[in-house]
Amino acid sequence: MSLEKQNLIEENLQKVFNEDFFREALPEVDFQKYMAAKQHLKFHKGETIFEDGDTPKGVYFVQKGTAKLSKQGVYGKEQILRFIREGDLIGYRSLLCGENLQAKAEAMTELETTFLPSDLFLHLLEIVPKLSFVMLQKIAFELGESSNTVTFLAQKTVRERLAEILLLLEQKLGTDPEGFIKISLTREEIANIIGTATESAIRLISEFKQDELIEVEGRNIKILNRDKLIKLGHVIM
Repeated sequence: MSLEKQNLIEENLQKVFNEDFFREALPEVDFQKYMAAKQHLKFHKGETIFEDGDTPKGVYFVQKGTAKLSKQGVYGKEQILRFIREGDLIGYRSLLCGENLQAKAEAMTELETTFLPSDLFLHLLEIVPKLSFVMLQKIAFELGESSNTVTFLAQKTVRERLAEILLLLEQKLGTDPEGFIKISLTREEIANIIGTATESAIRLISEFKQDELIEVEGRNIKILNRDKLIKLGHVIM
């Protein structure tokens, strides 16, 4: 897992996506443009941030909450591509490529974001080297994650994939005061993440529960035996 690298990149993003950084990094004229153009946007749970196929209007820096990026596949079935948490940035890839958005973004909790319009974001990349460098780091990291996902789906069994995904979600999103992973997923969503049928995901979750690897309350899951899940998923922590 590359959680430490992800945390480092998100820390760097938080350092550059804030008013204090841009006040020092930008000429006064550009700073005033930044202040006038940026927006604080909130989204309710289940609300769409942008749709697959839309023209990119800018980038969203997540200040609070969790979101997901997904894409419809064959027969309209949703495929979750990745989860977005505080300190992450979305909407930039299609903007940089000059193409329409290639995924749908949806709030999974109450979400707060800082929105930068396209022209402002591109201008900032041109004149702020540190911002450009952080974006290069993020793009390189996500390219590596995409390669890992291909291996994950191709070489691991469904049981191993479920174990690894539960560990990854706990690490990435954290837990609530009762120890449950801070995300509520349907069985269908879990099935889509690990690349199996919904019925298989339901059966595996039940088996994990019977084996006392996890505790389940509705859509919420708590890891009870982390060591066994690590061995089961052949995960390097």
